[in-house]
Amino acid sequence: MDMTSPVVPTEHEGALPIRVAALYHFTSFADCTTLRAQLLEACRKLGIRGILLLAHEGINGTIAGTDSAIADILAVIRALPGCADLEVKFSRAPALPFHRMKVRIKREIVTMGVEGLDPRRDVGHYVAPEDWNALISDPDTIVIDTRNDYEVAIGTFRGAIDPGTRSFREFPQWFRERQQELKNEGRAPRIAMFCTGGIRCEKATAFVRAEGIEDVFHLQGGILKYLETVPEPESLWDGECFVFDQRVSVGHGLKPGSFDICHACRTPLSEADRKAPEYEAGISCPHCHAERTEAQRRRYAERERQMQLASRKGTQHLGTDPVS
Repeated sequence: MDMTSPVVPTEHEGALPIRVAALYHFTSFADCTTLRAQLLEACRKLGIRGILLLAHEGINGTIAGTDSAIADILAVIRALPGCADLEVKFSRAPALPFHRMKVRIKREIVTMGVEGLDPRRDVGHYVAPEDWNALISDPDTIVIDTRNDYEVAIGTFRGAIDPGTRSFREFPQWFRERQQELKNEGRAPRIAMFCTGGIRCEKATAFVRAEGIEDVFHLQGGILKYLETVPEPESLWDGECFVFDQRVSVGHGLKPGSFDICHACRTPLSEADRKAPEYEAGISCPHCHAERTEAQRRRYAERERQMQLASRKGTQHLGTDPVS
């Protein structure tokens, strides 16, 4: 399957003129500082916004812009050392879903905190989206959602285990505890794992294999590729998929979803959440109302007022620099 081919324009392109590219690639970068400057300059010239993470192990991020701008920046990224086979998932948005462009240098492009893992060497078996249903429908397959609890809460695959983690760093401990339960049951498990775009599973499957389990699979291209590829009537996905930009969530066909986000606690909000008495736009929601002080709410209210004022004037709110 060609995971990097561009999306063919559809009848929705007029209403959704912005192309969003979620990308990652594990490769060896010797000089991240020079690469950061190069990418920032290219994104600035092309009007690209989003976030890219660089580490010695590779690149990860989500960016958005016009079709031509995204094509040009992907050509720049694919020309970086070892990035010719860059993994990209495309979707569309009605407007730029980011305020600014950030390129940051990190220790890991997806933080697990386990030393010595090399997804290029130890990754599990890839499963194409069209073959995923058969694998996870097998009763002998243990299906694990490697995402965080707030992501799982708005959508997941039927029958998948939710580890209940707040961050990916918690996954190794959770798995080690769960693995002991499986050993006590005398089982040699077949494990299928999935995440948003595939990158967390690159490390998760490498970690699980390092823990001594060989029969490990993961969804190639992640949930995003599945929702793009598998027709909704055949889908085993329930709900929407959380994405890390202003769209908040997407559904089948990668259409923008129905969730908003709380600007106070960053929790995805359903329509029911937004109708709750604890909800105040930009200030609080049912998930954080009891945890915030009046002083915090006053600050959030002023921030929301300033953002709304900037929006009406067609300017950027203070702190949303286009490039950083």
